[in-house]
Amino acid sequence: MINFVKKNLPIISFLIIPLVFLYSPSWLDFFGSKPYWPLYWLLPWSMMHGPFSGLIVSLFLGLILDSISPDHIFTQIPGLMLCGLWFGRCKTCSNYLIGHFRYGLICSIGSFLCGSIYFLQILIKNLPDQNFIFYYPSIKNILAQVFVTGLFAPLFCSTLFKLFSTNKGRKSLLVSQRIRNF
Repeated sequence: MINFVKKNLPIISFLIIPLVFLYSPSWLDFFGSKPYWPLYWLLPWSMMHGPFSGLIVSLFLGLILDSISPDHIFTQIPGLMLCGLWFGRCKTCSNYLIGHFRYGLICSIGSFLCGSIYFLQILIKNLPDQNFIFYYPSIKNILAQVFVTGLFAPLFCSTLFKLFSTNKGRKSLLVSQRIRNF
């Protein structure tokens, strides 16, 4: 059982994202905004596997999150796909301290990008309406989400990055052993 969990850790952690997205602990809120949880998983995955893999995984992640979201009108897919593509182009940093701050900064920018794209969808849908000015307080929610996402990103992203890199190292070691045995 432990070997199965170690072998499939990225998939198991991927499946936990929708649960955490829906049932985020309330003590992590900042002005009523929760962290944007998908970015915590997407950043280490995309940095390790590249932009194309980040793009594909973010598409599937967006589809899953849109299917469980109570708002079926607006989608999270475009923001996540842009972030997956951008995160894949980022390289890992050799300096430990700078790497942690970098995770926070990158996740903050990604959260701002995803939140802004989602807000633009709402704004464009309600543009013919005369009361679309009432949606501007949601900018406060976007900025609060950016702050709380960037605050917790070094903790979650570095932990997931370590878990993914040990898992990737094990797989490359197994492949090289099988090639030698062949």
